[in-house]
Parts: sequence; C-alpha cells; structure tokens
Amino acid sequence: MDISEFIKKIEAEVEELTPGTLKPETAFRNLPEWSSMHALIIIALVDMEYDVTITGDDLRKCTTINDIYNFVKSKK
Repeated sequence: MDISEFIKKIEAEVEELTPGTLKPETAFRNLPEWSSMHALIIIALVDMEYDVTITGDDLRKCTTINDIYNFVKSKK
C-alpha cells in the first residue's frame, strides 16, 4: 500500500470528490464536501480494504489524509 493508492481509494468511495482533489497534506475536515457521513465511509473503507479498525476517536485525532494513511499503515 502506498499513499497514492490510498488516496485513489478514498476518492473513489467519496462520490463528491473529484479525482485528484486529495493530497497527502490535505486537511480533510476543511474540504467543503466533508461531512460525518464521509467519516463513516472512510472507517468502512479502511476496514474492508485493509482489515484495520479505525474508530471515530482515531479519525478525530487525524488532521490530514497522510495522518489517516500512517495510522492504517501502523496497524498492518
């Protein structure tokens, strides 16, 4: 798994995001499209694709896409 693959999977799951929108340094909560529903989508994506459990609390501690990626990578 690399960061670009991780980003592509998130962009594919979040319909409101145009591919190429996210970068590792993107502060995802600042995106106009961001909502609590997207947090649930990311939680489910991480569970299904990477077999890693990320809780809402874990996600709240993350600021950027790279933070989420590093969390997932640390659990693999």
